[in-house]
Amino acid sequence: MSTRPWPTIALLVAAPVALNVAFLGLGAVFDYPDVLQQPAPEVLELFRANQLAVVAWFTVLAAAALALAPLAMLIGRLDRSATMRHAVYVGVAAAVVQAIGLLRWPLLVPTLADRAAAEGPDSSAVHTFELLGTILGTALGETLGYLLTAAWITLVCLALRQTFPLWFTTLGHACAALIALGVLTPLALPYVDTANFIGYILWSAWLVTFAVLLGRAPKVRAD
Repeated sequence: MSTRPWPTIALLVAAPVALNVAFLGLGAVFDYPDVLQQPAPEVLELFRANQLAVVAWFTVLAAAALALAPLAMLIGRLDRSATMRHAVYVGVAAAVVQAIGLLRWPLLVPTLADRAAAEGPDSSAVHTFELLGTILGTALGETLGYLLTAAWITLVCLALRQTFPLWFTTLGHACAALIALGVLTPLALPYVDTANFIGYILWSAWLVTFAVLLGRAPKVRAD
């Protein structure tokens, strides 16, 4: 049966909207992500100052990131090629690693912030927070997350290059390239963070455009 895949269309819109709303919310209450450039004790102090809001927004952000898993599986139904099958696995992996990196904030950081407040800046909680930031944040959620997300976008574009317009797949490849540049962030190279940020904005637009194209398509495989 061929019809419009409404669950896929809905998630293509809902996921980027939730992601960007959560990101804006964290920027407003926590100065995220710029706050991460501050010393760890100050980050934990700012976290405690607006803990409920910060935890809520990070939970929404993690949920939006995790939504890439079912989204990858739903998009996988649009094409039966080996490339798309690989895209599904990569998309699910991208969702998982990013969600793990983000969920440290609502699940682990509250306890660490309380301990740091009680024990002072030399608390072992501060060092644990820094270690979690390096492993779960930078290495897993960001570096691996950037690479897997970029790979997923690229694979989807390759799988659908005969079905969707050239400008759409070209935009997808551009998003993937800009997002992948995020792996260079630890090197503090100029414009890398800006390029990565633009990549995610374009990716959000690409996902919504994907939904529009699916909604306008006369016939799309739904199984």
